[in-house]
Amino acid sequence: MLEEVERWLADRSWSAADRPLGQLLSAKRAAGTTVSVVLPALNEEATVGQIVEVIRRDLIEGLPVPLVDELVVIDSGSTDRTAEVAAKAGARVVHRDEVLPRIPAVPGKGEVLWRSLLATTGDIVCFVDADLRDFSAAFVSGIVGPLLTDPDVRFVKAMYDRPLGDEFGARAHGQGGRVTELVARPLLNLHWPQLAGFVQPLGGEYAVRRELLERLPFPVGYGVELGLLVDALHTAGLDALAQVDVGVRLHRHQDGQALGRMAAAIYRTAQVRLSRGHLVRPELTQFERGPDGFVPHTYAVDTEERPPMRDIEEYAHRRVA
Repeated sequence: MLEEVERWLADRSWSAADRPLGQLLSAKRAAGTTVSVVLPALNEEATVGQIVEVIRRDLIEGLPVPLVDELVVIDSGSTDRTAEVAAKAGARVVHRDEVLPRIPAVPGKGEVLWRSLLATTGDIVCFVDADLRDFSAAFVSGIVGPLLTDPDVRFVKAMYDRPLGDEFGARAHGQGGRVTELVARPLLNLHWPQLAGFVQPLGGEYAVRRELLERLPFPVGYGVELGLLVDALHTAGLDALAQVDVGVRLHRHQDGQALGRMAAAIYRTAQVRLSRGHLVRPELTQFERGPDGFVPHTYAVDTEERPPMRDIEEYAHRRVA
């Protein structure tokens, strides 16, 4: 590990308990900073309501001054009751297609996160995946904390233990995050060794100052977390990045083939950043056993990226207004 990274680990890795809620509220009040929490959601009716309820109870309604000023669920085309459940729990629900209708939306998590910048107003934007179980408010307060108390910090990722569970509740300690360990971590260590200290580089829980987010391009698919992290490093520098331990993350796990598609998108996101020249073929073929043997299925790998939001006319007009 680089000496620079060892120093960074000592200076920029914290626990959520290091900053009590009272300290965060005082810092927020003094600076006049506003905080938006965004939950990107696609068919998450089983979990999104509980997450919204916890954030409202612990970080909005139960405090003398709310830590969270804006709680928004961006529905990415759900076919279940995600929007209804989220709204009933107290979130403002916005459909992906309602944001920036001039530009037709494409499927993908990064697309939703990019559009959320136009659907929110907070100085700090905190992203939280909508499939988390046993959710704790520390997932929000923990990663927002350094941004409220340290003006030099601009991008904070959550770190956590990620056990691999099954339908019966059994958990294998430390076995979650397979794409992280097999794809993202080797890529970062080999090509961006300054980022080798991040425990969960692909985690969906992170908070960023808006002024930085609006300068970054957004891969539209699963590569968004790696892309934002790499681009934030190049834009803001390592000392502007940090991570906070929030405990344990429990969520729904993808099957092996879905993980393969995620891995391909993440690899391509890295490849784009390594070279703006010739790209590898943006397709992935996987196999499933059928009645007559293995059947190939070819999937397109996410190839599109959205430009920095500050380059979008509607966003620029809103800032002027």
